[in-house]
Amino acid sequence: MIATIGKVVKRRRRGDKDQARKDLEYWLFRPPAERIAQVELLRQQYYGTIARIQKVVHAVKCP
Repeated sequence: MIATIGKVVKRRRRGDKDQARKDLEYWLFRPPAERIAQVELLRQQYYGTIARIQKVVHAVKCP
């Protein structure tokens, strides 16, 4: 038997203050290690699996 995952969609208005407050309260009560792990997961999703964010330096000649 194959389990299926149903879609969950919640519609909200932009600027829903109650949900933003609930989200903030949720993350403030999570342990710091869990918050850092979640930020790392988001970073990996955005930048890939590189070990760190690459720095870009431009040298500008001044007269």
